[in-house]
Amino acid sequence: MRALPVVLVTVLTAALVAPASAAARDDTRYVDPLIGSAGGGNTYPGAVRPFGMISWSPTSTRGDQTNTGAANGYAYDATRVRGFSLTHVNGAGCHPGAAGDVPIMPHVGAITTSPTADTKDQVYASDFTHADEIAEPGRYRVGLKSGAKADLSVTTRAGIGEFAFPADNTGSLLFRTSNSLNGSEDAETTIDPATNSVHGSVLTGAFCGRRANGGVNNQKTYYRLYFTASFDRPITAYGTWVNSQLRPGTTTANGGEGYLTGSARAGKGSGGYVSFADTEVTTRIGISYTSAEAAKRNLTAEIPKRATVEDVAKEARKAWAKQLRAVEIDGGTADERKIFYTALYHAFLQPNVASDVDGTYLGSDRKVRRLAPGQKAQYGNFSGWDQYRAHTQLLALLEPQVAGDYAQSLLNLALQNGGVWDRWVHVNGPTHVMTGDPSAPAIAGMYAMGAKNFNVKAAYDSLLRQATVPHPDGLSDKGCPGQCEGQRPNLAEHLRLNYAPHDTCHCWGGAAETLEDAVADQALADLATRLARPAEELRKRAGWWRNTFNPATGYQQARKADGSWVAPFNPASDQGFAQGSSATYTWMVPHDIAGLAEAMGGEDVAASRLDAFFHHADGSWATGGDPLRYDPTNEPGIHTPWIYNELGRPHQTQETVRAMARLVYRTGPAGLPGNDDLGTMSAWYVFAALGLYPRTPSSAELHVSSPMFPKARIAQRNITILAPGAPDIYVQNVRWNGREHTQPWLPESFVHRGGILRVEVS
Repeated sequence: MRALPVVLVTVLTAALVAPASAAARDDTRYVDPLIGSAGGGNTYPGAVRPFGMISWSPTSTRGDQTNTGAANGYAYDATRVRGFSLTHVNGAGCHPGAAGDVPIMPHVGAITTSPTADTKDQVYASDFTHADEIAEPGRYRVGLKSGAKADLSVTTRAGIGEFAFPADNTGSLLFRTSNSLNGSEDAETTIDPATNSVHGSVLTGAFCGRRANGGVNNQKTYYRLYFTASFDRPITAYGTWVNSQLRPGTTTANGGEGYLTGSARAGKGSGGYVSFADTEVTTRIGISYTSAEAAKRNLTAEIPKRATVEDVAKEARKAWAKQLRAVEIDGGTADERKIFYTALYHAFLQPNVASDVDGTYLGSDRKVRRLAPGQKAQYGNFSGWDQYRAHTQLLALLEPQVAGDYAQSLLNLALQNGGVWDRWVHVNGPTHVMTGDPSAPAIAGMYAMGAKNFNVKAAYDSLLRQATVPHPDGLSDKGCPGQCEGQRPNLAEHLRLNYAPHDTCHCWGGAAETLEDAVADQALADLATRLARPAEELRKRAGWWRNTFNPATGYQQARKADGSWVAPFNPASDQGFAQGSSATYTWMVPHDIAGLAEAMGGEDVAASRLDAFFHHADGSWATGGDPLRYDPTNEPGIHTPWIYNELGRPHQTQETVRAMARLVYRTGPAGLPGNDDLGTMSAWYVFAALGLYPRTPSSAELHVSSPMFPKARIAQRNITILAPGAPDIYVQNVRWNGREHTQPWLPESFVHRGGILRVEVS
């Protein structure tokens, strides 16, 4: 690519900018966990540590025990709660999404009927108001209309809750063990009055199990979550329930709910309750995916018996303060800092630790395994189609050691899954959700950014095999569309035709599959080059996006196996695509914008089309809802604001990035533009605020736009970004370590060497 007349970039010598004192920084005061809890952001407000296994957060209800207010159990406008669940996935898009395991409900009053029989959540649930709710990093507090109060905090694998009840009524804790968000195959609860404890487990999974397009494929089990809870007050009454039968005085119960919804699941399930004569009770709880004994070990190791919520919350706040020091920004308004640090907080909610304190974890083959030497943690939860576009790169930039363990975790799960790298891994379970082969750009991008503590050669060999050797699942239509079983669907036909034929690809949209796989093949080529492996054939395959670009329409278009185009064609249609229109996907060639511009008729034509993509006819910015224009609420097009850099128009990248950041990211519950998708939308904002963005998903080159804050420091990389004139928009010059930089992107050496980047804006 030719050098473009851009922006100057100045980097002085590192000694000229003294880093802020780490001990003095506590930016947790700017984090609002309620941001994204309305408007489809699907975040959760509960107590969690960075990358935590446990996340103790409310499960809300709109009057259906088999459903919930939002994908992850909490919707800001659903102010009735049926429990506080132990596991969550941040920002998943399907409803309900996943987890929400073991809701624990503080109940005021006698237990006279089975809580499972309360299918409308009329009796064993309670209203609350947001005036009685406090959500902060590592702690969640709420007062319920029933008179009960909950004060929760957590470590990585354990939690502590202080529950208070009115003095004039019975106080109980309901362990709704079977009531995971998507249901359960089985559950077991055991009460031990002699030791004032409850333990049990739920056998579940079913991520996106109710999705209309292929959801039946995911009504399946892949993990069991174990828990053990102990109390500091004696249990004075207890009992269990199975389905509609209440069984006072019994100590064990078994039974799941199934994975359906409505009447097919209503009234099914099991759990137990414990009552107390005291008005306050402290609960310590540990969880594990491997065994009841491991849950106990996790609890013992992480929360002392004499600990209080205040003690644990104080340490949780310290952990978050340390984590948020990954990026220290100065300047800006209080609201701007709140948006930034909440986005950074959401980016550090995942991946999620899945291994125990002693290193055991549940593999994708559902066997208990142990960490290999050198791996500090096994992580779960990989929303690949979303995360590879921003989140995994940001993670590797800010936390390369965590990213390396994450990469090793995904490799472990793939090897335990017959060599298949699944698109969407929930905890340990392959779910097949979305399209393409996102593990390739995720792994290649993390490695490029400096995550090196994983077996990259084994990962490359495995990913290459997936991309070159057809798998029998690739001929299956099970789960299609949306959860197609084949990871590289109908690979043999794809390799024969050099595109994914829409009529025989067994995939979610032939054009989308072609584009996604082109990005994946580019990633494998980039990784091959770094490993001194042959890359020529893979780079050739990365250009197959041209085979679904129709010169007659100027758009990406689905194509049949006989070579004909799927007709009639409408660029606003999603025919041949996955969660996006042709108008959006046509730009999804981040590794070859020059080639795309040439195919469109040149840079001027491409820039003109990009202008129309970002603006309505009246000149206003497009912020979603129009399939012909930019949609900041979903991933396929989120890289497009930086395409102007590739077309010699960096000032338009600066304008567009700033406009989108200003218009669709805000404070308040509706402050995210769409599903946070395991931190992806939040990662986009962090990059945008820093004035950087990955040029391609599989390299460490970074686009430059205008930083939003006058100063930012990434201590892990010894990077300081100075932006005299911020928050102005237009970049006047850029210097890196004192030398003028005239391209609108930075080389990979910037990430690895660090230094001072000076971006003057006006």
